[in-house]
Amino acid sequence: MFPGMNQRKMAQMAKQMGIKQVEIDATEVIIKTAEKNIIITNPSVQKVNMMGNENFQISGDIHEEEISNTPDISEEDVKTVMDQTGTDKETAQKAIEDAEGDLAEAIMELKNSE
Repeated sequence: MFPGMNQRKMAQMAKQMGIKQVEIDATEVIIKTAEKNIIITNPSVQKVNMMGNENFQISGDIHEEEISNTPDISEEDVKTVMDQTGTDKETAQKAIEDAEGDLAEAIMELKNSE
């Protein structure tokens, strides 16, 4: 940890100060934010309990993924909206996209616009 420091003495000092450290056997850590996911592979995760406060120390290979706000629209969803509203494929798909993937809202909007 610190060069030249006796590991045993460090452990004793941590114990005296009420610090407990536990290794967590993790395979991947994902931190989700509003804009992106931070993914840590091959992580080394330590749970540190210091006078009742739990903290995590994480290190590893880090990469980020942007979060897509476009909904996944299946062919079955498009077909359902087409069947319910009598519209063509492009109109049904656009209505589902505008409704952010909510089929009921897409159907209602198409029926109300007739």
